[in-house]
Amino acid sequence: MTTVSSNTNNNGANLSSSTADLDLRQNGVTAIRPDRSTAYGESTNAKPVSDESSDESQLAMMDAVRTMLLSLGEDPEREGLLKTPKRVAEAMRFLTSGYSQSLDDLVNNAIFDEGHNEMVLVRDITLFSLCEHHMLPFMGRAHVAYIPKQRVVGLSKLARIVEMYSRRLQVQERLTRQVAEAIQEVLDPQGVAVVVEASHMCMSMRGVQKPGSWTVTSAMIGCFQEDSKTREEFLSLVRHQPSLF
Repeated sequence: MTTVSSNTNNNGANLSSSTADLDLRQNGVTAIRPDRSTAYGESTNAKPVSDESSDESQLAMMDAVRTMLLSLGEDPEREGLLKTPKRVAEAMRFLTSGYSQSLDDLVNNAIFDEGHNEMVLVRDITLFSLCEHHMLPFMGRAHVAYIPKQRVVGLSKLARIVEMYSRRLQVQERLTRQVAEAIQEVLDPQGVAVVVEASHMCMSMRGVQKPGSWTVTSAMIGCFQEDSKTREEFLSLVRHQPSLF
């Protein structure tokens, strides 16, 4: 995976991907797929919130928001803040709803044998996510492509896969890789390519305070990783500005 940070929206960045995962596969080793269930490759005790505990988790989040407000010197009982704990808890449940979704349910067997073996690309998929380090938003767009082995998936499913992994506490590098690996798992195509461009509020609102900066990440699997011409075709299509609208 390549990560490129820029103070301008640089669609023309020279993106390539590492061969580490390819080497692992060739040696018969399954690459670790970082997710909320692993920490440095080791299993953790983190579990998705079940329906039975949803009410308890809602109340716990509301209590946490009240504590934060008090710690800031605010009065949680004043008119403007009375419903803030409930609103924040509901917003967090929505923004992290990807934890409760599964890839199988999302795709819902929308896979079709069309005899197609040329590139399929969906560009400019808008995404919003939360940085897991500061729980501040990052937002941008994803470009997703694959080359089928005759079978294609419904186009909306590509956007839904991006949405599912975005609605979790994330880092952009992992999000990019998870989307690529999910499509590879569902379709077993000749290759998958994903580029994500995003602006991070943790860099704009705090810390280094550089609004206008963009981070570009890429993940390449299969022929996109192995064939430079295929990779360049994908990147040129991403850079191309459509004139349809």
